[in-house]
Amino acid sequence: MAIPILMYHQIDTRPERGTPLRGLVVSPGAFARQMQLLKALGYQGLSMSALMPYLLGHQQGKVCGITFDDGYVNNLDHALPVLKQHGFSATCYLVSSQLGGSNVWDHDKGIAPQQLMSAAQARQWIAGGQEVGAHTQTHADLTQLPAPAAYEEIALCKRQLEEATGAAVQQFCYPYGHYQPQHVEQVRQAGYAGATTTARGRAVAGSAVWELPRVPVMGSVWLAQFWRKLATGYEDRHGR
Repeated sequence: MAIPILMYHQIDTRPERGTPLRGLVVSPGAFARQMQLLKALGYQGLSMSALMPYLLGHQQGKVCGITFDDGYVNNLDHALPVLKQHGFSATCYLVSSQLGGSNVWDHDKGIAPQQLMSAAQARQWIAGGQEVGAHTQTHADLTQLPAPAAYEEIALCKRQLEEATGAAVQQFCYPYGHYQPQHVEQVRQAGYAGATTTARGRAVAGSAVWELPRVPVMGSVWLAQFWRKLATGYEDRHGR
């Protein structure tokens, strides 16, 4: 059975048309309707660690991974209550050097600064039944770094987030979706149990768990499209 892993970024009021990367902002109302549909269709929304037994083929069920990249405070404000309402869990990938900071990697693109979760807010996310994952120390493009620096970005992020939250950090996400085979091996060596990419498609039991594809959910997606992404081969075809 195909296992969709949803990829979100911000859950907030959508910016004006023409704003760079506007598509990465999903309105709170749209997100609530998407989660309601997931529940109605019989899916159980799971964090990446909770999803691992299904990805490894040890368990079977109608499950869907839910992920958020970067760690925006608006995930805590707008997504957490909805996730709790439906009994879902999700993984939010944090940039360890920017806890309580902002999306500095986007500033040169003309994107307004957006607040990221602090350590205390990350602990609040975890206390709400959710998971924190790693997104490198600085949101680095790993393919632009020498091997030792790339490994430091990967491994140090894990240590810093575990110290800040008091929780194990077992899941990783490649910033920008940029990585090479050596980075997959570095993620394994750093002690992560799995990693997600930005490659489009649904996972299946037996997928390479350090190179998992995801289903992007953009702000312009309407509910019928959302169903199509989940339940049909639409994303699988686009990922080829």
